[in-house]
Amino acid sequence: MTDRLSLETAVQVYAIINFIIIGLSHIAQPRAWVKFFLLLKEQGEAGVFANAFLSLLFGSIVVAFHNVWTGIPVVLTIIGWSQVLKALVYFVFPRRGLRGFELVGPEHAHRFIAPGLLFLLLAGLLIFHLVFP
Repeated sequence: MTDRLSLETAVQVYAIINFIIIGLSHIAQPRAWVKFFLLLKEQGEAGVFANAFLSLLFGSIVVAFHNVWTGIPVVLTIIGWSQVLKALVYFVFPRRGLRGFELVGPEHAHRFIAPGLLFLLLAGLLIFHLVFP
């Protein structure tokens, strides 16, 4: 049982690190995120696959090692499953991912700030749970 708890805690720390770095980046460099997604868009379906691989990597780690369905950690489990589902949809229906790329443009760089704040909020929530279980 201790090993399972250690794995779940390790996945929470993994998520906290990812959420903080990506969240700060979204806030500090929204134009760079626009350029990143425009670069993926230029690659067409291959760009959608690259995006899907990123979602699958994060989501499958969470799903495999963090199957928690109670309390604050359930938020991370749901995010993990949503990333796996996103990857499945993008791999099977890449045109769906291409439609998402249409929402990205230099004039919409500010749209990356809110998700950045959400990532930081999620990291804070997970930190709170680790400090005050």
